[in-house]
Amino acid sequence: MTREAGCELCELAVQPIYRDDKLSVILVDDANYPGFCRVIWNDHVKEMSDLAPPDRMLVNDAVWHVELALREVMAPGKVNVASLGNMTPHLHWHVIPRYADDAHFPNPVWTAAVRTTDEPILAARRALLPKLAADIVRRMGK
Repeated sequence: MTREAGCELCELAVQPIYRDDKLSVILVDDANYPGFCRVIWNDHVKEMSDLAPPDRMLVNDAVWHVELALREVMAPGKVNVASLGNMTPHLHWHVIPRYADDAHFPNPVWTAAVRTTDEPILAARRALLPKLAADIVRRMGK
């Protein structure tokens, strides 16, 4: 595996909910977005086009499995899927459940918050995280 010293995605600080020899899926610790996931290519690769075609399909399938699990378990109004890499040039996808009452809706999650989501709503969403993790593992194992 290729690693780059100092790359936070080469050296994950959190335990993945799913990992195989090609990719990992983590839950992002974001208080405003329970269920926010990242699909991370394990090797230090900057762009999708750096992957062989079968690996591109593999990472895309993983993103869609995570999206489907989010929709099934968390029932968001929308799911945002983004691959930026401007801050961390290591191939990864953000898969983010979005709700009309979330802190940034309808704007991107990286902009200034426009509201505070009520804590009981966030707590109810956090309570679904074990089920979400199990569903992602189930889908990835297919």
